[in-house]
Amino acid sequence: MQTVFDDYYDSSATTQCLAEPGSLMYGGGVILNPEFIHGTSGWTVLGEGATEVRISHTNNRFMVARDRKRPTDSFSQKVQLEKGMFYAFSAWVQASQGSETVAVVFRTRDGKFVRGGSVVAKQGCWSLLKGGIAANSSSPADVLFESKNTLTEIWVDNVALQPFSKKQWRNRQEESIEKVRKSTVRFQITSANERGLGVGGANVLIKQIKPGFPFGCGMNFHILESADYQNWFASRFRYATFTNAMKWYSTEKEQGQEDYSVADAMLKFVQDNNISIRGHNVFWDDPKYQPDWVRSLSPDDLRKAAEKRINSVVSRYAGELIAWDVVNENLHFSFFEDNLGENASSMYYSMAYKLDPTPRMFLNEYNTIEYSGDEKVSPGNYKKRFQEIFSYPGNEDIPAGIGVQGHFGAGQPNLAYMRSGLDILATTGVPIWLTEVSVAPGANQAQYLEEVLREAYSHPGVEGIIMFAGPAYAGFNSTALADMNFDNTPAGDVVDQLIQEWRSEDLVAHADDGGFFSTTLLHGEYEITITDPISNFSSTSRFEVTKDSFKIIYHFHI
Repeated sequence: MQTVFDDYYDSSATTQCLAEPGSLMYGGGVILNPEFIHGTSGWTVLGEGATEVRISHTNNRFMVARDRKRPTDSFSQKVQLEKGMFYAFSAWVQASQGSETVAVVFRTRDGKFVRGGSVVAKQGCWSLLKGGIAANSSSPADVLFESKNTLTEIWVDNVALQPFSKKQWRNRQEESIEKVRKSTVRFQITSANERGLGVGGANVLIKQIKPGFPFGCGMNFHILESADYQNWFASRFRYATFTNAMKWYSTEKEQGQEDYSVADAMLKFVQDNNISIRGHNVFWDDPKYQPDWVRSLSPDDLRKAAEKRINSVVSRYAGELIAWDVVNENLHFSFFEDNLGENASSMYYSMAYKLDPTPRMFLNEYNTIEYSGDEKVSPGNYKKRFQEIFSYPGNEDIPAGIGVQGHFGAGQPNLAYMRSGLDILATTGVPIWLTEVSVAPGANQAQYLEEVLREAYSHPGVEGIIMFAGPAYAGFNSTALADMNFDNTPAGDVVDQLIQEWRSEDLVAHADDGGFFSTTLLHGEYEITITDPISNFSSTSRFEVTKDSFKIIYHFHI
């Protein structure tokens, strides 16, 4: 089989169920007979059961796996995976009855089954299954489909598997960064005393004051104990999340005895250092992480305690935060729904918004982009839960956000799955933040952390990144950015490098004869100093570059 290479990545995605399957991506890539025009050629039966090609009433051909005995009984095609490559996958799938989760699975030479993504397929319409894998070795693999309900037929059409080298993947990232993180800006320098005439040859110095893309770090109570930790943090980051200080089990360990002293002191530190804060969290839907006294409450007492909690914490920090994780991990867990009813989370988002309408209100989950095997929090299921909460009566106007934690293991991150997941989540049209990025310790930790951060930064749907990482002094042992002496680890070197790379360097320029000049700048806040070449008079102003800056001319007078 000949490997097909193409720098183009297809970012299109939808969660709509369509009457006809969507178009084939990449011409199928390395998949033979991807549209089943040539019947079953290139495909074989895997396991028990039978396969056949059917033709719809609109003359569309698709493959069917029927009479299955095991979840992985389907049809398959053997492909050659090359170590170090990323493979973007897509197909359109349908269930013959009801709705069932259908996954794409790669069976490797050693018999392992590796999921590449999943979607809830429905009867009567076609759903996009988008995902991918990272190849950790060079070997043949069988591409197949899985559904746990063996009574359901799996229908599939327009199958594509497109390989990308790491260089191609990185090139795509760089192209996207140029497009979504920078703008070409035009300036005109005019004289304040000569009827707005352009000041030809004006000398210009531009300095970035604050990057436009929020890139921050988790912070814990040790920040209050160490000037070294304070200096380490404040010299790098302008965005933060308190890892534990605002959580219910931290602020009310004993019922009725609230203590916000740690969170208040940490808030004062960040405000004194011009650092913006995400609130984390009002509630946590995992039963394990409730205050001890909460777990034994009756439903009525729990409702009263929860209302007291949300009124207390949201009101206390009203106007101080840029975001709230209102109900943490409420796809994996359902403590409040189980005790207070299925709309508990939706009501808490409504209450939080009424108490403080300024922060963006986030869902916050793990495994949605970092692990393709957790179908409970697949991108499609995440979006479904998101829509349930924010379509609840009264919640439609809440400023909403998608929080994906991003806790990656020690192995090669599956960037193909990560990107496809972000593509799907971006169809909501609301900002996506990676809220708790970490990479488990391993020989390539620094490299993998860089890959994850670059992938997130380059995606058009992502509008912020917070790492749950930091100095070993503060107990960040999983993803340590500095050792006990605050000297950088290799992962810390990566972060410092990206901080510099994602900032604009000081720019010296000269206006043309009409007082005009143009340049390309990263989004953010800037200071511009203009000097008249004749009088040597200088003037300093501030301006902001956004994604819409290309539409306007910035006018400055001296």
